[in-house]
Parts: sequence; C-alpha cells; structure tokens
Amino acid sequence: MSRLIVISNRVQVPKGDDEGAQGGLAVALFAALRRQNGIWFGWSGETGESRELRFETNADVTTAVIDLSEQDVEEYYNGYANRTLWPLFHYRLDMAEHERDYQGGYQRVNRSFSEIIAPHIEPDDLVWVHDYHLIPLGSLLRERGVTNRIGFFLHIPWPPKRLLTALPEHQALVETLFAYDMVGFQTEEWLDSFRDYVTNNMEATIDGDRITVGERTIRAIACPIGIDAQDFVASLSSEDATSTHARMVESSNGRDLIVGVDRLDYSKGLQERFTGYERFLSTHPERAARVYLLQIAPPTREAVQSYRDIRAVLNAQSGLINGTHADIDWVPLRYVNRGHSRSMLGGIYRAARIGLVTPLRDGMNLVAKEYIAAQDPDDPGVLILSQFAGAAAQLDQAILVNPYSADDIAEAIERALSMPREERIARWRPMFESVMAEDVTWWLARFIDALKEA
Repeated sequence: MSRLIVISNRVQVPKGDDEGAQGGLAVALFAALRRQNGIWFGWSGETGESRELRFETNADVTTAVIDLSEQDVEEYYNGYANRTLWPLFHYRLDMAEHERDYQGGYQRVNRSFSEIIAPHIEPDDLVWVHDYHLIPLGSLLRERGVTNRIGFFLHIPWPPKRLLTALPEHQALVETLFAYDMVGFQTEEWLDSFRDYVTNNMEATIDGDRITVGERTIRAIACPIGIDAQDFVASLSSEDATSTHARMVESSNGRDLIVGVDRLDYSKGLQERFTGYERFLSTHPERAARVYLLQIAPPTREAVQSYRDIRAVLNAQSGLINGTHADIDWVPLRYVNRGHSRSMLGGIYRAARIGLVTPLRDGMNLVAKEYIAAQDPDDPGVLILSQFAGAAAQLDQAILVNPYSADDIAEAIERALSMPREERIARWRPMFESVMAEDVTWWLARFIDALKEA
C-alpha cells in the first residue's frame, strides 16, 4: 500500500487526552494518520538555525519536524501567513498587511520545506499538503523532480475574486495550485469562488470537477472535514468527561449553560458574540440569573498585534457585561483564556443547553460538530451556528444566525432556551447522523480516493 505523506505548517502530536488543546487540523490529521502508513512533516513550533529533520514515532504515527529561524517565523508565519493571507481569506481586507519581506519569507520557507522533504518521498507515496501556509509547496516539489500524485487541502475559506485580487501577485500564487493533481475545499461555496477566479482571471475551462489552465488539468472538489466522531463519543464515558460534566452541573446551580469554545481570533466573532449576549440579557431581564455564558478562548498568535488587540477588547467587554448585569450570587459571563482536553470539553458540551458557534467567517468549524456529537440523545441541547461557517452547509438543522447582528444572536438564544424537547431532538438527530457518517475517516477516504483518481 502507498504511504501517505502529510505536510502541514505545524506538527502537533496530541498525547493522551491533551488533544483538545490542539487545533482541529492537528486532531483530524493525527486521527487520519492512525489509519494510514506514512509520515507527517512540518514545523516543530520552535526557533533555531538547524535544518535537520527530527523523526519521532508516537501512537503509531511517524512525525518529522524542523525548526525555523526567528526571521522565518516573523516573515513567513506571523507575516505573510497570518498578517496577509489569513485576514484576506477571512474577508478582512482592512486587517491585511502587504510587505515584500513577508512574501519573501513565505517563499523562502516553502522552498526550504521542498528541499528538506523531497529526498524522503518514495516513488509510490501519496503526498498531501495542507493549508494556506504551504500553497506554493507543490510547485516547488515539482521543481525538485517529485512526480508523485500531490494533493492540497485548504482548511480556511477561499475568498471571492474581488477580494483575492487585492493580494499583490495573486495570480502567481493561484498558478502554483495547478502543480497539484487534486485541490480540496471545505464547501461548495469556497470551491465556487475558486472556479470564479480561475475562469475570469486565468481563462480556465471547467469539465465537471476538472479544471484546465493551459496544459495543466487539476481536479477540484468540496470535501468537508469531520471530527474523529467514534473516538470523541467514546471519550464522553471517560473519567475526565463525566467528572467535568458533574462539575458543570453542580456549578450551574440549576441555570442553563451556554458554551462557546474558540481560539482567540478576530474571525471567530467573539466581540460580536458578547454584544449579542449582552443584548439578550438587556432585552430578556426575566432570564437574568437563570442562564450564563461560558466562553473558552485560548490565546493564539500573540506575536501579531491584531490578536493582542482582540484580547484586550474582550477583557474589557467581559468586565463591562459582568459589571452591568452580575448579582451577588450570579455572574452572567465566565471568560476563560486557556485550553482544555477533548474529554473535558466533551463533558462541558454535554452539560450545555446551548452551543454558541458564531464565527464571522470560518472554513468549517469542528467545535459545532463536537457539540452535536456530545449531546444526550434523550435531551439534547441546541446549536446556534453562524450562517458564515462552513459547517452550516451540513448542520442546517441548527439555528442559523447572522453573527454581525446582536438582535439575531439575542433572539436565537431566547428561541433555543424556549425550544421544546421534541423539537430539540428532531433538530439534533439528523445533525448527529451527519457528524457520525461524514467523520474524519470519511473525509480522509474521500480525498485520498479522489487524489488516486486525479
């Protein structure tokens, strides 16, 4: 059987039950690689001048990591990836920074990856490159003589043509995608945006899922990522999950729990979420002291100023909400800036009457799927989900909201709290079936099978 070679920006190996502290990509890839023979290459997350690969085997998965220099981290990761591409691809032109040094660092690190990894790719290997950090990598591997089937998967949205054209040398970046045999997107919406760009800017021709530019034809599909559903549901019976659930029930004192779990990122709509929750408290005073919001938001990318700014804004906003609405025996908002294990999160989700998932723009959002998977079948909670999350295409029985509208969020919270048990079950069941059927194993098989046929 062909090996699977996975290449991503970071290699984060979940150890034991600490998987909840990892990003959705890390958890999903590790789960996928458990089922395949191969190697996961990427950045260690550490700085250093050495370019030597360090191999390690953990839970039957082999990983190989390198360090990056401080200049590489600043220009490639903090710069082009997270100050240029991330805001642009999440529709935030106002926050995108365009610096030639950033672009140069991005190309330099991608070239280093190609030089270091190419010698370890065997003739029959399938190569799978992940996310916006490594868009040009396929093209650079081709330059080094790699003729294997190479696929690329984008975990974040693909922006509309009118936004992408604001990126300097946008066409050169898109052209590198045509070095791949297969390109995957989370939803049909992001795939349609890609088709629109290449049709209008590169004179592409489209035949089903095949797109041709010049002499190069690639296959492009929508392939929504899932969670490791069976494992996650099984973890709900663990001691961590059951004890956490009991703690949440006890600390709630009979109040309804609303939970949000997000990285501390401006794309997650946390400021707008807090505003919507405050609107709910103001317009439904009869609910006061009968409900509370637990927002878990671990910090991320703290070297980027915009991320430090959003943390400061949320600290002030949460303080204002509690100062305005709290009583001597009730705090309406619990705001926590640290991560928790997947099992602990499962216990929290199960205790929550409402899962509040309201990103301003999101490629998928695995928290929404984890919340659904964690619910009690006989008495499930209600998922409130942003219409701009990729997950909304699959979880359409959720209460879909416009995350920019405080009134929309407030009304959705009231509707969820008032929803009868029969309706909650009727909404939850098809979403649970979708989460279980289209899980990480399904995602892996769909992409790999399509790559083999490309």
